[in-house]
Amino acid sequence: MEGTMMGFISPVLGLGAKGNSVAGRGKRGFGLSVNMTVAANTDSVASGSDKEEWASRNAMYGLSNEQKLKAMTLPDAENPFTAKYIAFDESDTTEYSLDKVVYRAQKGGLLDVQHDMDALGQHSPEEWKELFDRRSGRTVWPFGSGVWSKKEWVLPGIPNEDVVSMFEGNSNLFWAERFGNEIGMTDLWVKQCGNSHTGSFKDLGMTVLVSQVNHIIKKQGGIKAVGCASTGDTSAALAAYCAAAGIPSIVFLPADKISLAQLVQPIANGSIVVSLDTDFDGCMKLIQEVVEEYPIYLANSMNSLRLEGQKTVSIEIAQQFDWEVPDWIVVPGGNLGNVYAFYKGFKMMKDLGLTKRMPRLVVAQAHNANPLYAAYKNGWDFQPMVAERTLASAIQIGDPVSVHRAIRALKACDGVVGEATEEELMDVGARADRTGMFNCPHTGVALAVLEKLRNDGTIGANDRTVVISTAHGLKFTDSKVYGLARPNYPGPSRILINPYSKRFIASLRLPTMSENFTRPRATMPTM
Repeated sequence: MEGTMMGFISPVLGLGAKGNSVAGRGKRGFGLSVNMTVAANTDSVASGSDKEEWASRNAMYGLSNEQKLKAMTLPDAENPFTAKYIAFDESDTTEYSLDKVVYRAQKGGLLDVQHDMDALGQHSPEEWKELFDRRSGRTVWPFGSGVWSKKEWVLPGIPNEDVVSMFEGNSNLFWAERFGNEIGMTDLWVKQCGNSHTGSFKDLGMTVLVSQVNHIIKKQGGIKAVGCASTGDTSAALAAYCAAAGIPSIVFLPADKISLAQLVQPIANGSIVVSLDTDFDGCMKLIQEVVEEYPIYLANSMNSLRLEGQKTVSIEIAQQFDWEVPDWIVVPGGNLGNVYAFYKGFKMMKDLGLTKRMPRLVVAQAHNANPLYAAYKNGWDFQPMVAERTLASAIQIGDPVSVHRAIRALKACDGVVGEATEEELMDVGARADRTGMFNCPHTGVALAVLEKLRNDGTIGANDRTVVISTAHGLKFTDSKVYGLARPNYPGPSRILINPYSKRFIASLRLPTMSENFTRPRATMPTM
């Protein structure tokens, strides 16, 4: 049987006879020989001035947790670090403390978090870089988190003991060499933000928001629960972080429009889950009415606290490239808060001298939910739309709250907006998976738009480009099953090893693109 199976597999995979060498397949091939010399002491690694740098990097070894915490904490500055709410609309002079429960400025516009840049500027760029590098990935609370390693730039006024963290961030920057070769790119990377506690980049913002809520409750009380409208990922993050803090949470989800995995997550974490016969925009309108009437804190991205956590993705990317800024950042866009957040992170680094330039931003939207793309094509004249169904369900939003934030960011960095059809996002996502990725459909949108921009010459072959993968593919396995069943699925037969998989896929009643997946309805837990 084994010989028969190998005889069937070998021609398909291009394998030679048993015993053939596969060495010499290139710098990332199987036949690498490793020749390493292990240094017996630091003298063999560094000499002269290099010794000081080596000693500095290893200065944390052998210290107690208290000593490490002290080494990671800046001395009291002459001007302490502070942050406050200001109006996003520059004609509005509204200012609020971050401890105030408020979501809009006096004129009705969105709020933004403003940091005291003069106080932050008391430290040199080299000091900030060294501090962030010293903290990143450690187990010292809370600085090992990719978000809280930048605490002074995120939420400087909160005590460490009020932070609610699961050591989010520090996600892999994946070198997409094989897929890059397929589309003619030499320097393509994918920031795997879905490699996080709840499987999406929403953890980065939720740790900040729930930490601030925890701080407010301890300081002055008044908040009884935290709530959000969600297309799936936000609700999972909110439920998990609130559960960790012991704070009740409630989420409004559009019925039949999220994956089963996304539905299970908030239920498992004890959140009150309300499934509504509307879309995300309808859920968003309802949650805004609820928080006006009840002592429930709003957790959606119109709350600018979440953007403070999400902006650390930009800082982390620069840090992973030894403080060099990529040429392009490609972001899937739905409610669009992430677009402005990434812009804020890169701008903050440039303003404080850590980097020298800004990247260009690309926002990728699904064709069935593309209001920003339509505005981009129409001189930034934004008109809301009714979003149609898309497999990229987390960005199925027709009236994004942060659209004007995103437009400001795109204008400031000569940004671009693109779109991808359902067929394009599934095709490119499947091709990328065959190079070792396992993408969510939203990352498929970003990769499809990237390929278009590469083909028309907007993005150059050697431009360093980072695609933001916003969620883990395991949260969207239904879209994978749908893609596998397509007659034009790229690559060799997917039933090569398991002859039962074809029968399994055939037994499923796969929906057409005009139908909804059938989902179990959420139930209200007993309180």
